[in-house]
Amino acid sequence: MRKILVVGAGQSGLQLALGLQTKGYEVTLMSNRTADEIRTGRVMSTQCMFDTALRHERDLQINFWEQQAPKIEGVGVSVAGPDGGRAVDWLGRLGGFAQSVDQRVKMAGWLDVFAQRGGQLVIHGASVSDLDFFARTYDLVLVAAGKGELVSMFERNAARSVFDAPQRALAVSYVHGLGPRPEHPDTEAVRCNLVPGVGELFVMPTLTTSGRADILFWEGVPGGPVDAFAGVKDPSEHLALTLELMERFTPWEYARATKVELTDAHATLAGRYAPVVRNPVGRLPGGGLVLGVADVVVANDPITGQGSNSASKCAASYLSSILMHGDKPFDEAWMKATFDKYWFTSGKPVTQWTNAMLGVPPEHVLNLIGAAGQLPPVANRFANGFDNPADFDAYFYDPQDAADYLAEVTASSAGDAPSGDPSGAASGASSAE
Repeated sequence: MRKILVVGAGQSGLQLALGLQTKGYEVTLMSNRTADEIRTGRVMSTQCMFDTALRHERDLQINFWEQQAPKIEGVGVSVAGPDGGRAVDWLGRLGGFAQSVDQRVKMAGWLDVFAQRGGQLVIHGASVSDLDFFARTYDLVLVAAGKGELVSMFERNAARSVFDAPQRALAVSYVHGLGPRPEHPDTEAVRCNLVPGVGELFVMPTLTTSGRADILFWEGVPGGPVDAFAGVKDPSEHLALTLELMERFTPWEYARATKVELTDAHATLAGRYAPVVRNPVGRLPGGGLVLGVADVVVANDPITGQGSNSASKCAASYLSSILMHGDKPFDEAWMKATFDKYWFTSGKPVTQWTNAMLGVPPEHVLNLIGAAGQLPPVANRFANGFDNPADFDAYFYDPQDAADYLAEVTASSAGDAPSGDPSGAASGASSAE
C-alpha cells in the first residue's frame, strides 16, 4: 500500500486526502487546527462552487451539505453609473446550480470524516524541517497549505505571474437578515456589483454554522475609498463600514441590507495578497521533493470566485494522475507533468480570466457586459464561464472575437424574437433602474 502525506486541510488537501483514502492509499493528513478549532474559528473565504467543482465532490460522495445549502441558479452583474444608479443590470442563468458552504462547516466536517474512516490525522503546523524528515518515509508528499513557511519552497514563476503586489483589498462579512433582490425575489444568485475605479461588491447566499446566510464581500482598488478596512478589528465596526460603503456606492444592494446582523462573532475577514503562480516542485534541504497543490502554486485574486473551484479541480486532477501512475516512483518528471495537466486545463484559463478582470476593462468587454442586458444568451454564457473559464477564450479577450460573437447572437435573437420584441430579450435579464 502506497503511503502519501497531505499537508494542509483546506478544500484541495482534504478532498485529495479523502479521495486517496477511498482508493485504498495509506494517507496521513497534517492540519494546523482541529476540527473544533476550525468550526469555532474565523471565516476563511467567500467560497462559491460551481457545477464542475460540485460534481467532483459528488463523485467522492462527500457532498454532505448539498441538500441544506442554498442552490444558486444565476450570476447577476450590475455596473454603477455616474448618477449613483445602475448603468447595467442583468442576471445570467446557470446550467447547473452553484453552492457556497462556509469552510468552517465543510472543512471541520471533512476532517471528522477522514478520522472516522481510519485516516491518520496529525494536528501540527508543519515546517520545512518536518517535511525533510517525512519525505523519507512517504512515497509522495503533497503540500496544500498555501500560507506560511512551506510556500517559500516553491519559487515564483515570473513568466506566469503578472502582478507583484495585491490588486484588491478584501473585506468579508457573513450576515443574516438580507432581503431578496426585488427584480428576482425567488432566485438565489451571486450578485457582482462593479463600481468603476472603486472596486467590486459581491453578494452571495451561503450555508454557515447557524444556517442559511449571505456573504457581503468588498474588493477595493488599493488606495481607493473601499480600501478602508486595515486596522478595523471590531466585527461590528467592520460590518458598519461595509454597509456605509454599500450605501455610498451600491445603494440598490444597501436597500436590502438595512436589517442585517453578523452571523457570529467570527464572521468578518479582511486582508490582501498578491496573485502569483509558482513552480510546482519544492526541494527540501535533504534532497527530497514535494508537490505543491492548488493555491500553493496558483493563487488568484478572488474577483472571479475561482479559489475553491480551482482547489477542487486541482485535487481531482492530481487524484487522477496519482491513480494512473500505479506503483511507479513519484519523481520530479511526474510531478511536473501532473501540475502541467492541471495548469493547462484549469489553472491557466482561470489565471488569464482573473487577470483580465482585475484591469480596466477594454471597450469590447464593456460592450459585452452591456449587451448582456438585452441578449440573454450573452448573460447566460458569461454566467456559466464561472464554471468553465476556458470558454472565455472563444469570445472575451479579442475585440474581433467579441464583435463576431455579438453579431451572431444579435442576428439569432432577432430571428427568434416574437412580434413586438425585436431584441429577443427575456425575463432572465432586467434593464437598468
